[in-house]
Amino acid sequence: MMQWGQPCLSWLGRADPTYTHLSIVRKVKLNLNNRRTAISKKHQTSAITEQSDTDPLCGFPSIKPGKKMQDQALDMQVEEEEDDISFFTDIDELQAHGINAADIKKLKSAGICTVRGVQMTTRRRLGAIKGLSEAKVDKIKEVAAKVSGGDGFVTALVMCERRRHVFRVSTGSAELDSLLGGGIESMAITEVFGEFRTGKTQLAHTLCVTAQIPNEAGTYSGGKVIFIDTENTFRPDRLRAIADRFNLEQEAVLENVLYTRAFTSEHQFEILDHVAAQFHEEPGIFKLLIIDSIMALFRVDFSGRGELADRQQRLAQYLSRLQKVSEEYNVSVYITNQMTADPGAAMSFQADPKKPIGGHILAHASTTRVSLRKGRGETRIAKIFDSPELPENEATFAITPGGVADAKE
Repeated sequence: MMQWGQPCLSWLGRADPTYTHLSIVRKVKLNLNNRRTAISKKHQTSAITEQSDTDPLCGFPSIKPGKKMQDQALDMQVEEEEDDISFFTDIDELQAHGINAADIKKLKSAGICTVRGVQMTTRRRLGAIKGLSEAKVDKIKEVAAKVSGGDGFVTALVMCERRRHVFRVSTGSAELDSLLGGGIESMAITEVFGEFRTGKTQLAHTLCVTAQIPNEAGTYSGGKVIFIDTENTFRPDRLRAIADRFNLEQEAVLENVLYTRAFTSEHQFEILDHVAAQFHEEPGIFKLLIIDSIMALFRVDFSGRGELADRQQRLAQYLSRLQKVSEEYNVSVYITNQMTADPGAAMSFQADPKKPIGGHILAHASTTRVSLRKGRGETRIAKIFDSPELPENEATFAITPGGVADAKE
C-alpha cells in the first residue's frame, strides 16, 4: 500500500522548475515560472526572421525582435498564468473561514486539494478520513459551499464562458484530429478501444510528445503528461523516435512525462489521489493524463460472475473520481480499453462479434468513445463510437516510426 504524504510526491519525482519549449526557430515561454517542455534539436541558434509572419517549417508565428514585442509576450504570459491560477480555489482558503489547518492537511493527504474537490466528495468518503468526525465533515461542506458561491443554477451563457478554458491535445494526425474535433478534449474522458495491434498504445506514446507542443493558433500552450501503466506497455525509447519527428530534444521530452506503474486495481485507485495532489501542486502545468489500460487490472482482480457486481461498483467509483479530477484541474484524460468476444453477437447476426469490456458503467462514464480497427499494412481506421457533440464518422491514420500520423494516399 502506498503511504499517504504531502502533495509533494516522491513517486512522481520533482519537476524541473525550468520548464521551457523551443520551437524550431524561437523560444516559446509557457508561463512566468519558466516551465520546461521539449526543446528543439534543430535550428536552435537560427536567427529570428523579420520577413515572414509564420515559420514555414513548423507553422509557429515568428517573433520580431524588440522591446515592444517582448512586453506584449509578457502580458500574454501574465494573463495565461492568472487563468491557470483562478481556475480552481485552493483548499487552504477554508482556513480563513474556521477550518483548522490540521483538518485541511488531512483532506490533502486524501487527494482533496481544492474547494471544488470538497464539493465533489461525498460526506461518506470525507467521514472515512481518519480524524474527521461527522460534525467536522458537515462544517467543511458548509464552508466549501459558501466559499464557492453556493450550488445554484447558472445560465448556458455562463457555462459557455467557462468552457472557453477547454483545450484539445493533437494526436499527431490531422485526419484523426479532425475526427475528434481538434484532438483529445480537456475536462473529459476519451476512451479508445480495439483489438491488439490497432494502435491504442502507439497513440498514447504519440500524445506524450504532442501534448508538450503549443499549437499555432495560440489556444494551447503545451504542458506535461502523467502516464499510468497497468500492462507494462510504456517504452520511453519510443518517445525518442517521436521526438525526432517533431525536431524536439529527446531528454527534455522524457523529463516532461511522469510515469508510474500500477499493479492492482486498489493500487490504481490510490495513484489517482496522488495524481490529483500533483496537479494541485503544479497548477496549469499538466495537460494530459494517460491510463493504459483502464480495465486490465480490474479483469484480473475480479473474476467470474460472482464478483462482477463488486467490480462494476468499484469501476464506477474510479471513473467518477477520474472525471472529477479532469474537470477540477482542466486536464485531458486518455484511456485505452480492451475487447472481449460477445457470445450473443452470432445470434443477433452482428458483423463484429467483439465488444469493449467494462459494460454500461464504462460506456456511460466515457465522454467520447473511439473504436480502432486494422486497415491495410500500417494503416488504422478510427470511428466515433459515442460522443455528446461529435458526429459518427471515420478517419484513417497510420502508425509510423515517428508515431501516429496521416496515412499516405
